[in-house]
Amino acid sequence: MMESQTMQSCPCSATPRLRWGLLYLLSALSNYVKICDAAFAIAPSNTLQVSRFGLTHPPPVTHQAALSSLSATKTASESTTSSRLKRTTAFTQWAKENEIKYAGIQVSSGDKNSGLGLYATQSLTPNDVVIQVPTKLTLSVESPTDYNTVMEKNLFNTNPKAYRNSPWWAALSVQLNYYDKVNPTNEGADGVSMKPWMESLPRIYDTPIHWPESSLEELQYRPMMEAVALQKRIWREQYDTLSSASADFASKISYDDFVWGCETARSRAFSGAYSGSAFNPIPYATVTALVAVYVGLGIGSVEQAANGAALVVCGSILKDFVLPKLLKVQKYVICPLIDMANHVGVGAVGNVAFEYFADGFSLAALDPGLTQGSEMFIQYGPRNNDQLLQYYGFVEENNAHDVYILPPIREWDIGSLEEACGRRVGPGRLEKLDRAGLLGKASNLDSTPTDAEVANDIGGVVLTRASGIDPAVIQALRALISSDGEWDDAGEAIGNFAEQVSPENERAARTAVRKAMEIELESKATTIEEDENLLNVFQSKSADIDADEILSVQFRLEKKKLLQGAINKMV
Repeated sequence: MMESQTMQSCPCSATPRLRWGLLYLLSALSNYVKICDAAFAIAPSNTLQVSRFGLTHPPPVTHQAALSSLSATKTASESTTSSRLKRTTAFTQWAKENEIKYAGIQVSSGDKNSGLGLYATQSLTPNDVVIQVPTKLTLSVESPTDYNTVMEKNLFNTNPKAYRNSPWWAALSVQLNYYDKVNPTNEGADGVSMKPWMESLPRIYDTPIHWPESSLEELQYRPMMEAVALQKRIWREQYDTLSSASADFASKISYDDFVWGCETARSRAFSGAYSGSAFNPIPYATVTALVAVYVGLGIGSVEQAANGAALVVCGSILKDFVLPKLLKVQKYVICPLIDMANHVGVGAVGNVAFEYFADGFSLAALDPGLTQGSEMFIQYGPRNNDQLLQYYGFVEENNAHDVYILPPIREWDIGSLEEACGRRVGPGRLEKLDRAGLLGKASNLDSTPTDAEVANDIGGVVLTRASGIDPAVIQALRALISSDGEWDDAGEAIGNFAEQVSPENERAARTAVRKAMEIELESKATTIEEDENLLNVFQSKSADIDADEILSVQFRLEKKKLLQGAINKMV
């Protein structure tokens, strides 16, 4: 009331309605500018901690979004690698012409059997930035809904929702194929031609989706065979969905083209939990100008103007850092040149980061730096060999993040387990475990989900190289082979077997688990020694061996070594 009277007595003051209206206008104008900027610019995710499909530790550089990286397929024929290396000459020239800055690094091949990578042309110290790429030259998709006016106008004009609601890898495949086969001009990057970048990308991938059934069987690993079958089904269904929604898409992009785009997206994109535009000074400059006018004309006090400015800043923070996380928005980005970097599970010497204020991406050296001629590896995140082989086309030896998925407990040979541990499975145990969901379920590809990211849908028993057997499995086996007295003391409740109930029960449970793993290892068509000898033969005749033959043996050998290690620990 007093405030109103004071304002009315001042001839140069506005009414409260005008004052708050101007504050509202100031806020709306600022956020409108930011929203337009986010909607029409190809902007990356400016999260503080982002990696390839997961979070990583914060980067050592302030105001950067730590990103685990992008990759190229590791296994490649000598002729394929040589052909791509020649095409990179035009690509690197294109990069220089379009403000991609790089120094101390070059695209090269380590040897005749490896793909391309990034190699240091000089000694690099920690935090040396070797590549900087403007955001406008990247390809990006927001999930779960992506709005891309270029794709919608040129390929899905009659049904834009078909593109908007596509999985991220399918939407990126559409973008890749559009610039590769329809129109190379990037309207969002001032009409830059994307052709040199597109031509530098791999054309053939040595991933299991292309393998014959005989090669898949050579993996000797059912979970991978089922994962590839699911992948084939989902990718085909997604292409059919897009084709039925748009005749333009169907006439310009074949299924093989679509698969190429999906594989390129899966092997080269990185992601983050936050999705928003980069720093834009225009809204803040506008706020400053309006505050000056607001105070200068005597419309209100400095404190009131500060409140309005604070409202704008808070709105920006909510939009850029809070709402996307609450809405679980993901951003997937493919970044030229940086996507040449290859993966190492442990000991990465490169770090990809988003520069919020510079509106671009950078690649910098990590501790301890690099010597001249060495490859700058970056880490995709904690990827096991199932993921690396299925989507990237290579296997990492002694992968610290690898897993082995045993069949679910319901498929185990109970008789053999009873004989090994010297106990019998009493009545009611299996039924209780089944109700608790600890027995898993039967494999049925027709009932599997439509999410290609789902792994181990049948509830198989998971072993990890880092920690061994899943503790829930030990709990289940304690209950399964418990004596009648132990079962009664636990109140016939599975939850009461979460901890050791007796030394005898613990020994029997671990013996049963060990036996199940031994049965699994013995079921393989070849032994660890035979696979090692076969790889030695392949190495001596590498020119005559197909990539899928080498990869299948490498993969199954790593799985057997992991399984044997878990057996040795289960004493």
